[in-house]
Amino acid sequence: MVSPGRASGVIRFDAFEVDLRAGELCKAGRKIKLQILPFRALVLLLERPGEVITREEFEKRLWSEDTFVDFDHSLNTAIRKLRQALGDDQERPRFVETLPKRGYRFIGNLDHAPLHVASETPAASSCVGRLTAILGDRKLSFALLSIDEDTAAEREKLDAANDDVGLSLLIASQRLLMVSCGTPARILELCESGSRCKVRILEGEHYGKTAMIALEHLAESS
Repeated sequence: MVSPGRASGVIRFDAFEVDLRAGELCKAGRKIKLQILPFRALVLLLERPGEVITREEFEKRLWSEDTFVDFDHSLNTAIRKLRQALGDDQERPRFVETLPKRGYRFIGNLDHAPLHVASETPAASSCVGRLTAILGDRKLSFALLSIDEDTAAEREKLDAANDDVGLSLLIASQRLLMVSCGTPARILELCESGSRCKVRILEGEHYGKTAMIALEHLAESS
């Protein structure tokens, strides 16, 4: 018999629900904002509830071999953000227990049997930290990158209304960045929508700035 959790791609514990396919965490039916690395850390903990997931295993599973980051700081930050999302207390944890210098384990009670979920989460093949190149927008020699999610949403409305004046104002205010096709960038994180990501521009006029870009406008990461 196929377990309900495996069939639906959903894991439940306490008032929380983890949708593996959508990459979402909800509490009592309300979506909770959680970045991609904390979400992946949660999924890894849920694979083996009650078992210690070592820091070394987190490093191997959450970052690719060619990604250079301050691993200890990044993992600590991811766990801290996960605890914030769950309303968990490091000193008196209900869900995520710290084992100093060893790792972490999930100590909550699941609503169904443990699942082998690593292959089901869309974050498993995440390209966070990798280098990519920006592709042209609408077959042009440049792409328009929004500086944040609010600007990206505003741009979508302007595009739908064919409001070129509004777009020009966003460009003039530096909320939309004109970036040449082929400009190298590094992927920093995936957005909750799953259709955009945040990148850091690594060349040209906007060197060092961060911006949002649709995944379809990125070359295959290396």
